[in-house]
Amino acid sequence: MHQTIEQTMERLPNGTRRLAALLRTPISIDSIWNILTDYDNLSNHIPNLVSSKVISRDANRVHLAQVGAQKLMGLRFSAQVQLELIENRDLGVLSFHLIKGDFRRFEGLWKMKQLKENNGTCLLYELTVQGCLGMPVALIEQRLRGDLKTNLLAVEQAALKRK
Repeated sequence: MHQTIEQTMERLPNGTRRLAALLRTPISIDSIWNILTDYDNLSNHIPNLVSSKVISRDANRVHLAQVGAQKLMGLRFSAQVQLELIENRDLGVLSFHLIKGDFRRFEGLWKMKQLKENNGTCLLYELTVQGCLGMPVALIEQRLRGDLKTNLLAVEQAALKRK
C-alpha cells in the first residue's frame, strides 16, 4: 500500500518550527486511535521513540514520560519529555503539550477525520517545536521532517498488523 504524505514546515521566530504531515489511509479511525492511545506500547510502533510510559491519567487527560533517540551526524542524541495529552475521541483529536523536558516548546496534535470514499482516515500530525539553547535547529529540522513521515507510516503499519 503506497501512501502519499503531504508535508509543510514553517520557520517561526527564535528557532521554532511548525511542521505538519497528512496521510490518507484506508484504515479506520478506531484502529488508528487505538494505536495512538496505547501509550505504554507506543515505543513498539514508533521508530526513534525509546520509551513511553503513562505517569497519570485523569479522565481524558494523560501525563506521559517519553524518551526519543536519534543519530545525528554519527552521534546519538536523546531527548526526554513529559507531556500532557488531552483525548477528544468525539472530534478525533489527541492534543499534547510539554510539561517539562529537553525542549523549550513541544506541542501539537494528532487529528483523525473519516474519509467518505473508503471509510478510511485522513490522519494529520502537527508539531510545533523549539529546541533548547545550543540545539542546532537546522539539524533537527531535517530529522523532524523525515520523522513525521516515518511516524505516520509506522502508526498506519501498526494499525494494519492489529486488524
